[in-house]
Amino acid sequence: MNQSNSAGKAGGAATLVASALSNQLGAASGSLAFPVMGPVGVVAVRQLVAAAVLLPIVRPRLRELSWQQWWPVLLLALSFGTMNLGLYASIQRIGLGLAVTLEFLGPLAVALAGSRRKSSLLCALAATAGVIAITRPEASTDFVGIGLGLLAACSWAAYILLNRTVGQRIQGIQGTAVATGVSATLFLPVAVAIFLSRPVTGPALLCAVAAGILASVLPYVADLIALRRVPANLFGVLMSINPVFAAIIGALVLHQDLAPVQWAGIALIVAANAAVLLLGRR
Repeated sequence: MNQSNSAGKAGGAATLVASALSNQLGAASGSLAFPVMGPVGVVAVRQLVAAAVLLPIVRPRLRELSWQQWWPVLLLALSFGTMNLGLYASIQRIGLGLAVTLEFLGPLAVALAGSRRKSSLLCALAATAGVIAITRPEASTDFVGIGLGLLAACSWAAYILLNRTVGQRIQGIQGTAVATGVSATLFLPVAVAIFLSRPVTGPALLCAVAAGILASVLPYVADLIALRRVPANLFGVLMSINPVFAAIIGALVLHQDLAPVQWAGIALIVAANAAVLLLGRR
């Protein structure tokens, strides 16, 4: 039985690592379409692809939802769209690695807020030092790009908290699927306007669709599978690898080189997230 549990955890951990890699490859793929359709167009396509896959699979019962169930779903849809739009707009300005690392401050803040240990203060200080290291505030710093990354972080924190509420009020994953559909509906006119106002090439559209599959559909399915095999704490710790993959893919695929101090900043934020989760484990 112990060997079976260990094998299940190992398989779940491998699934999470693959999910993180897929997520960042999707973001990199989407960034390749920025010159043609911009971050807004890429996010619109990504949301539409995610909804087109999830809604037929989940088939949520919309008519049975009450207003108490609808309002957190609508807020979840808003935070979902804002999170992706903020992230992709930030990637366009400051690069994949830094944008994803800043976005990761969202779940880290939620973890810190839920921790009552004194060690959490040290984790918060480490994360703060990491933010200063990766942003390197000076006159030439792209504060708009940093602000967009922090907007994505706030939206991700809201997404986590709203998902808890939705999960308590709506059975299964229907709430998340409905939120994805609402977000896609909001972005549909945006996608139509972009496609009508500028010529969209086939390769750019394929990159945007790949972002929807790699960064939304596959990670969503992989995370659901992994959560059945690994504890929630281990899930959170393994998710910390996302900024690392983002920085590596940004450097190797997109040629977005980082200074040594920025790599150190990413390491500090990742370590702070892993530490607050491990130290908070009961």
